[in-house]
Amino acid sequence: MNDHLFYRRAPGHRLWQVKVSGVVCVREDIEQRARDLALYIVENNATVRDAATHFRVSKSTVHKDLAERLRHVDRPLYAQARAVLERNKAERHLRGGEATRRKYKGG
Repeated sequence: MNDHLFYRRAPGHRLWQVKVSGVVCVREDIEQRARDLALYIVENNATVRDAATHFRVSKSTVHKDLAERLRHVDRPLYAQARAVLERNKAERHLRGGEATRRKYKGG
């Protein structure tokens, strides 16, 4: 079974709900989410979109967690995640070109 971890704002609360293997609990520590996002990005060489999809948050949330929260909480991890994201940004024109090629050539 594939365990999924995701965060979402609880209705009417400032807390976040975390769902792991079907069990929902409340997590107050948004800084931990920022660490989890960064670890996912570093370990999987993931894009912001990949991380947002995996954690079921918006791309804006990923950016905010990394740029505004993680930078102040865990500077070394922030630097690692930023390096992966910068490399992805430098390569995005290649990925975009490949996607367009597959779209119009059917494979």
